[in-house]
Amino acid sequence: MRYFLALSYNGKNYYGWQIQPEVISVQEQINKAISTILQEEINIVGAGRTDAGVHASQMFAHFDTNKVLQENFTYKLNAILPNDIVIYKTIVVDDEAHARFDATSRSYEYKIWMGRNPFLLDTTWQLNYKNIDIDAMNKAAKILLEYEDFECFSKVKTDVHTFNCEVTEAYWKQKGNELTFYISANRFLRNMVRAIVGTLLEVGLQKKSVEDFRNVIESKNRGNAGVSVPAKGLFLTKVAYDYISFEQE
Repeated sequence: MRYFLALSYNGKNYYGWQIQPEVISVQEQINKAISTILQEEINIVGAGRTDAGVHASQMFAHFDTNKVLQENFTYKLNAILPNDIVIYKTIVVDDEAHARFDATSRSYEYKIWMGRNPFLLDTTWQLNYKNIDIDAMNKAAKILLEYEDFECFSKVKTDVHTFNCEVTEAYWKQKGNELTFYISANRFLRNMVRAIVGTLLEVGLQKKSVEDFRNVIESKNRGNAGVSVPAKGLFLTKVAYDYISFEQE
């Protein structure tokens, strides 16, 4: 049988989602916990791969087992897992369902705190800039919807076969001291959101014009884009499927 896990995690203590040699990952922690409970080797498949330090307020993963899970499986799983990883629900799905390939869209948020806040050090990038032109950043962000090739915002050394992504929304919103960038697409490249945010901030700080932002995209050159902003402000917030509708309580 195939099961989906609906989960979230604070990425501070992990070297990203995916298992890697000699470092700790979210995927590894969940594999170990499920394998302990079921007494068989389990390897989960996630909806995506977040980088080191990136958080997920909504993530899905799937795994297969011949065993029928007990009603308290999710409770047992959370009891074993570290406190910074939480499983909300275990869902029985069709045997062909796939957490990664069946996802129709993914959404991210990047959170900036304008000022200092000791309670948000691990989940926001804190800046002391006071004169950021949010209107200019939103004008530039809209340009993302006009293009498909985002090689300029991708890590230089990557094994992807295409740099094409369909961005369906991209905008900034400020509420008090919190400035948040929202973006949704069918897929994302490694480091893409953090590079976009860094480049948009250059527009907001008048280091680049809105037209410069367009030129960066058309150049397909990572060297022309802005720096990658810190991982701690980035959250994977939603993964959408045609056959699952799940909201965390």
